Amino acid sequence: MLYQQIASNKRKTVLVVLGFFLLLGVIGAAIGYAFAGSATMGVIFAIVLGFVYMFVMLGQSTDVVMNMNNAHEITDPSQAPELWHIVEDMALVGKVPMPRVFIIDDPSPNAFATGSDPEHAAVAATTGLLARLNREEIEGVMAHEVSHIRNYDIKLQTTALALAAVVSLLANFGSHSLFWGGTRRRDDREGGNGIFEIIMLVLALLAIVLGPLAASMAQMALSRNREYLADASAVELTRNPLGLINALAKISNSEPMQAADASSASMYIADPFKGKTWAHLFDTHPPIEERIARLQKM
Repeated sequence: MLYQQIASNKRKTVLVVLGFFLLLGVIGAAIGYAFAGSATMGVIFAIVLGFVYMFVMLGQSTDVVMNMNNAHEITDPSQAPELWHIVEDMALVGKVPMPRVFIIDDPSPNAFATGSDPEHAAVAATTGLLARLNREEIEGVMAHEVSHIRNYDIKLQTTALALAAVVSLLANFGSHSLFWGGTRRRDDREGGNGIFEIIMLVLALLAIVLGPLAASMAQMALSRNREYLADASAVELTRNPLGLINALAKISNSEPMQAADASSASMYIADPFKGKTWAHLFDTHPPIEERIARLQKM
């Protein structure tokens, strides 16, 4: 069951990432057609912009995300000995370098991992997590976060965040180009097929308007999928699903966080704001009940 779930989630993740790049290409094509009359130029521009933005984000993701969530770094085991040694043990078992350790001053129990790769990774835990969970439960949570690092989820999450931001940027640019440049471009191509022009412009407008919505849905679907994978991988590290099961139960029954940043909500082990959206399409995490049910079968 464990290895089947890991393999299944990896396949789903590949599909979601491919969908992200396809969406980016569609938005770029729409903008290229609306602004310059060339879908190819738009696709090239979108892909280049996406890679540049990803490079910038990956290069500074750890410090940026930690500052956004008001986390302070622990540089010595004596500052939080239990947390430090648990992270150290899980990193050793997971065969990844020891990540940087941060603490967030917030009474709600939660945690997350971030970074560009295992060599530049970091984990953060709230003061509420350290106060309310026992060692076995903290171990389950940290095994989950180290699994995110080991599985390169942290890089994938940063990539998804960057791509979603690029889609929104391109859609914003496209809406302006349609308003200011669409009439001029049509006038420059007199004699063309009027019906075809109208159809293409309508399709471009739909792509520009619906693109950010689709990007948000894809980002949230990716986040939910990777949570299942990290849960399964955590059990692989600890060989003790009960610790993570009890931790998730306590986290789900706690109050919302106060220090969490909304843009990094998908990085936490559970939704820090305890919010649920219509049809779960925009939920950052799968239901805790379903995660626990899967863990109980392992």
